[in-house]
Amino acid sequence: MATVSVASLRALRPADAPVYLTGAAAVTSVVSIAACQTLMALAVLALIFTHAKFRLPPLWLPLSLFVLGTLISLADSGHIRSGLPQVKKFYVYLMLFLVVSALRNVRQVRGVASGWALAATLSAVWSLCQFARKYEDAQRAHQNFYASYVGRRITGFMSHWMTFSGEMMMTLLVIAAIVFFSMDRRWTGALIGAGALVSVALAASFTRSMWLGTAGGAVYLIWFWRRWLVLALPAVVGLLLLANPFEVRDRVVSAFRPHGEVDSNEHRVVTRLVGWEMIKAHPWLGVGPEQVGPQFNQYIPDNVGLPLPIGYYGHLHNIYVHYAAERGVPTMLVLMWMLGRALFDFLRALRRLPIAAEERWVLHAAVAVTIAVLIGGFYELNLGDSEVLSMFLAVAGCGYVAAEKGDEKCKA
Repeated sequence: MATVSVASLRALRPADAPVYLTGAAAVTSVVSIAACQTLMALAVLALIFTHAKFRLPPLWLPLSLFVLGTLISLADSGHIRSGLPQVKKFYVYLMLFLVVSALRNVRQVRGVASGWALAATLSAVWSLCQFARKYEDAQRAHQNFYASYVGRRITGFMSHWMTFSGEMMMTLLVIAAIVFFSMDRRWTGALIGAGALVSVALAASFTRSMWLGTAGGAVYLIWFWRRWLVLALPAVVGLLLLANPFEVRDRVVSAFRPHGEVDSNEHRVVTRLVGWEMIKAHPWLGVGPEQVGPQFNQYIPDNVGLPLPIGYYGHLHNIYVHYAAERGVPTMLVLMWMLGRALFDFLRALRRLPIAAEERWVLHAAVAVTIAVLIGGFYELNLGDSEVLSMFLAVAGCGYVAAEKGDEKCKA
């Protein structure tokens, strides 16, 4: 035992500090944004002090143009001070650069993924305790559970259910990619158990946009794993709706038949209509960062009745409409270029790799998560959430690490 401990200590070198700090920053995005961003700063310092090479990801050009478009929109808006929070949020994008610069191989990526699985499992367990307490409170007060729950759902370690469910969505897809495609079968049982808990927590979150995003990512993964199983998915969904645990069926049906203003259907229709008015009035530079909420009432079209449906009107609950309305259509299209470029790079790397390459699970996970974010983003400003954005960028960075290692194998 002493020999193992000494060997382990000797294996820890100062040059590895960026790896551990970056990995810890990526994992803590599921636990605490403050811890995540503190660890990111330490990882940057570690890269500097160890003289590690700070590498640019292939997405650097569209990302740079997105930053430039945001700054131009801010300067044009006339509300520079109030828009500064969006400038400060550029710090989050360091995660992509850190992962690409610090992580060196798929083994290290697997360590980060295992950390996500553990952190998400703990968050899921805590969220299910929250769910049980909320259900008991509703029963004790003789309230309709659905009506009382939709407005105060489980959050796990996060402050909002949308953040929580977005992280559960991405973690579940990463776990599924490992189970389906990794050649390393160690801890597979534990990962399946973690995936089951995360799945239950995601279902209990009642977050329809993340359910849909998860479904899109899952269809992609299953298609490339066991194509015939895609045909079984409708049956699985049908059984879930038939069993209807804790009124899940009601939540699914609410996408087509909402329970009045309890569900956000009408609210989201209004935000899109207002977003379209903003885009028509300011197609090139938008209304300016952080100006959607303050200027919302100025763009309410005449065919929208007052009072507005209950809901949050600080943003437009759609990454496509929101970024176009806030920063202009060109800046929104640059963001789509960045996401599309990531998908293209990961899929191209997959086509080049042999079927048994360990890098494949990382690339499949990156593609599935990107698909899920693009689908979920139609119903929520998921990339405007620092925690979700941090984890997504870390997954994308891991995808580029795998793509680079895959290219090295192909050239060898």
